[in-house]
Amino acid sequence: MRFRDRTRAGQLLAEKLSHYANRKDVAVVALPPGGVPVGYEIANALNAPLDVLVIRQLRVPENPVLVIGAVSADGTHILNHEVIRWLNIRGETIDTAIATESVESRRLDKLYRGGAPHLKVVDKAVILVDDGISTFSDFRVAVTVLRVRRAAQIVIAVPIAGASSMIELLAMVNDVVTCTARTIPGELDAACQWYKDFRQVPQESVRDLYERANRSFGKVWNARTQSRAQSASKRPRR
Repeated sequence: MRFRDRTRAGQLLAEKLSHYANRKDVAVVALPPGGVPVGYEIANALNAPLDVLVIRQLRVPENPVLVIGAVSADGTHILNHEVIRWLNIRGETIDTAIATESVESRRLDKLYRGGAPHLKVVDKAVILVDDGISTFSDFRVAVTVLRVRRAAQIVIAVPIAGASSMIELLAMVNDVVTCTARTIPGELDAACQWYKDFRQVPQESVRDLYERANRSFGKVWNARTQSRAQSASKRPRR
């Protein structure tokens, strides 16, 4: 199964998540940049607010292909100690990577949301979205951040996942939802192989989708609130 693009993948995922539609206790949180087009479609279909959670991967300058962990804008980080021991990476190198990527996370967070506050997810069911599974460090950091923010339930939604990935993800959260009835065997080597169009998502597109999703959400709920108020005013008083 190959998806036309991230938009179509989001639409298909939204169908699998339809039981979360029109609930005030649901929020969609997407990992930018690639997860935001997917999350936008889900948020629109469910009439839920969309938030972005910036996670930056930690890499060694001498070997940037290897990921040694990930960090969020608030400094929450996870390290891959096995890789660190294997490469004998010095503590100073790790500290520098964490500091550098934390600063970049904060910069992107401000850029994407335009200074708007993060969604309050206390006691909410959070649907955590990405366009694929690159490293587990990203999801581990994201889940940690959401648990600190006291989310009641965390559901990871990705278009497709390998069987071994599903096992690891299910150990971290309440549920994992994919577009397929069956997971593919083994590992998912690269998300791009499952898309016909996997072009890079520009920063401007991330911000635009974030703003559009929340404008639409606000209009929907304001309209419903006004409708309920009008209905209540028309009821005969006892």
